[in-house]
Amino acid sequence: MQATRQPLASQNNAGNCMWTKELKIDGMTCPSCAGGIEKKLNALEGVDIKVSYSEGIGNLTVKGKIGLKSLIKQIEGKGYNVTEFDRQPAVTDNKRKSTVQNGQELHVAIIGSGSGAFACALRAVENGAKVTLVESKPIIGGTCVNIGCVPSKIMIRAAHIAHLQKDHPFVGIKKQKPVINRKQILIQQQARVDELRGAKYENILDSNPNITLVRGFARFKNTNTLIVDQEHGDFIEITADRFLVATGASSRIPPIPGLAGTPYWTSTEALESEKLPDHLIVIGSSIVALELAQAYLRLGSKVTLLARSSLLFREDPDIGAELHKILETEGMTILTHTQAEAVSYKKGLFSSGKFTIKTTKGQSLRGDHLLIATGRPPNTEGLALDQAGVEISQNGAVLVDDHMRTNVEHIYAAGDCTNQPQFVYVAAAAGTRAATNMTGGNAAIDLSTMPTVMFTEPQMATVGMSVAEAHRNKIETDSRLLSLEHVPRSLANFETRGFVKLVMEEGSRRLIGAQILAPESGEMIQTVVLAIHNQMTIEELAGQLFPYLTMVEAIKLCAQTFSKDVKALSCCAG
Repeated sequence: MQATRQPLASQNNAGNCMWTKELKIDGMTCPSCAGGIEKKLNALEGVDIKVSYSEGIGNLTVKGKIGLKSLIKQIEGKGYNVTEFDRQPAVTDNKRKSTVQNGQELHVAIIGSGSGAFACALRAVENGAKVTLVESKPIIGGTCVNIGCVPSKIMIRAAHIAHLQKDHPFVGIKKQKPVINRKQILIQQQARVDELRGAKYENILDSNPNITLVRGFARFKNTNTLIVDQEHGDFIEITADRFLVATGASSRIPPIPGLAGTPYWTSTEALESEKLPDHLIVIGSSIVALELAQAYLRLGSKVTLLARSSLLFREDPDIGAELHKILETEGMTILTHTQAEAVSYKKGLFSSGKFTIKTTKGQSLRGDHLLIATGRPPNTEGLALDQAGVEISQNGAVLVDDHMRTNVEHIYAAGDCTNQPQFVYVAAAAGTRAATNMTGGNAAIDLSTMPTVMFTEPQMATVGMSVAEAHRNKIETDSRLLSLEHVPRSLANFETRGFVKLVMEEGSRRLIGAQILAPESGEMIQTVVLAIHNQMTIEELAGQLFPYLTMVEAIKLCAQTFSKDVKALSCCAG
């Protein structure tokens, strides 16, 4: 969609009283909306308006005495928001640079509206480009704010509070079974989701005239053009100078016989359910599966989890083994090295139905809800990436380098639809860097010190290499594991489940990795990130000042154990 609209010069012809305006029209959902506005206003004497749905712009020419406010009111009466369009940035805006392609303002088309897409859009606009966002879903914002990070952490926190009411370590405080109203929790959860989506996505879009939202399903026609399929068989074409694919990922549904057609849950349904299952069966053993399984367990459901291998089998084995013990202590049933062989569902006459899962070990499990959490493949099917020559991996991920470039020079990709790690902070960082590179810059993403956090209780946080990963890379290591029973803050909290493990490179003695299973480890891990980034040795880390009676002090204590017996240290030993 090249910049085809031209600013109309305002005129003051005394004889004809002719004037022109360019209006920004928000709220149109399909091309017929633009046609409806044209039909309504062009029926008025002396009024001529041409509306571009894809750009959200109306070019208005009026000959006569009819006023602008009156015309705007008539458009708004059809449910749209109308503002006068100022094509020139304010004189005081010295941040927005001029980006020109072939004598015209650079145009960036972005497929998706999540964190990676918005980060790219904002940086591209800041660098002088105009942006078109294409979104197929009814709401914008992507996975994180709507059906991922934000609602899941709210639910997990609520479950944590419920757990503390019935199971805490302090003898002088009466334990009691919590009274839980799942529907009210959900209402509060969704209100915060709506609030954050409004503040971080919708308001930004509404206030930025250089970003246009187009609704529909995008696919590549060729390397320079998108076809956007819309309602009622309509479609539009968008031509741009640069493209970003930021379409995210969706839940993988394994081909278990009998599963299709049953009312199973993905993480989306699990986060939106108004009722607590009596018995929830979970298939999966990684972050999403474990977070939601423990949350439902703590809110009062019986939970059985099926793991194809062991828990968190891609992580350091110490993490999965310790977390397995903790979750079983809380009451979860965990069946490792077990898969679902068949699924059936029987509807209930006066109550919810029942799932029956037959396992590869011969068990027959019955529950009233089944959660499938077996990974999230990229949303690239239907994009016709082959029409643009964009290479993808075997599982459909867009292949990008550290500059977010695909094999096609002017097409970039970011976020969960790529071969990069599926974390929202990676997506946002990738989107920003993609925009920088699209507009003449040179920005790479460094994933060597990317932290991973899982919000179970205790939390898991890792960064850098495990011992096994280092050995696969021919790096000789030394490592130490410090149990939380040696950490003063853990003792004061009467909560000593978990550990801190540090990995250093032999010879240089540089810190190269950390694996933490501890309360608030997500708040601790960035200390290790910075230490690894700055190539600190174990001795340098051990010699830093850490505040006493904090969880992060466990990192210092673990570093000290490379040369000392932690049992021989006094409190707050320097």
